[in-house]
Amino acid sequence: MKKHVLPAILLSAALAAAAFTGSVSAETVDQYRSELTNEWIDSSLKDQRPVAITVDNEVIALDHFGSNQADICYEIMNSTANGRVTRLMYVVKDWENLEQFGSIRSARPTNFMLAAEYNAMLVHDGGPFYINDYVAKNYTNNLSGGFARFSNGKDTEFTEYVTSQPYTNPKTGSSYAGLIDRVAQAGYSRTYTDLYEGPHFSFSDFEFTLDDAADAVDAMLISLPFPHNESKLAYNFETGTYDYYEYGKAHLDALDGMISTYKNVILQDCDFTLLDENGYMVYNLTTSAVHDGYYLTNGKAIPITWSKDTESGITAYKNAATGEPLMLNTGKTYIAIIPSDSFASLSIQ
Repeated sequence: MKKHVLPAILLSAALAAAAFTGSVSAETVDQYRSELTNEWIDSSLKDQRPVAITVDNEVIALDHFGSNQADICYEIMNSTANGRVTRLMYVVKDWENLEQFGSIRSARPTNFMLAAEYNAMLVHDGGPFYINDYVAKNYTNNLSGGFARFSNGKDTEFTEYVTSQPYTNPKTGSSYAGLIDRVAQAGYSRTYTDLYEGPHFSFSDFEFTLDDAADAVDAMLISLPFPHNESKLAYNFETGTYDYYEYGKAHLDALDGMISTYKNVILQDCDFTLLDENGYMVYNLTTSAVHDGYYLTNGKAIPITWSKDTESGITAYKNAATGEPLMLNTGKTYIAIIPSDSFASLSIQ
């Protein structure tokens, strides 16, 4: 695909023109552009709420299953203990077709605030008592525990996976309800509720690069300041996306055997509050201050800013140079919430 280099103003004009003409190609019949990726997907999903699934990211929890079916991946420090181990939270639009996703683990307050940005139902297995106030929030719909247990030879906490359909473990004979039934049993709306604030991101209709941005820098290898996981992103020239690595190896989805890769990368500088001596913490996502970050696509990075007015409100990303809303390329997005006290250790080469 040919890539276009367009300033933000021209991009906005191009989008407006496309909206005015209302032109639709043959391939868009019974399809629409996903609000999460801007990719063409089945129109039956248009009003369906996504789910946000918390996934254990400790090395013993690998390999992950189903991660490449997600649209957005958040990597979030789970605790200040254990080398600041991270967990992943995947936002999934088409959750009715999950064969095996996870393994899932407990949630933190940060997960509830991020899931709410998408009007997503949070899927997890419990959490410390610090989450109790967030479970009770009017913006929260969550499903905790009771998902399928697979016999994988690991300790119990690493055996729980989300399935869309009911699952019976052939070894133990135990049966578990699937995500579709769990949502129905909880009485949650499958479609967007009145709390939905609209699409989270702004997408360009044209593939663009950042080559002409005055503040752009090369971004071929990104080393994140998550010492336990040693998370990295490497630009793949062949696919034009960023491949994700951790623990010194490629992050593969055990279902399809493919590396997890992302068209867009957002790196957020965010401070946090330590809740106790055990390392439990919460990111200070809601703030009146404007925070820094980076946006990466097609091998380049530019400075951005971000802010979030309310717990459930959408994070507003802006181009630091222009002040305009950040425009993303079509495709999946990886977002790292990086603690402010280690943001300076972020390496972009």
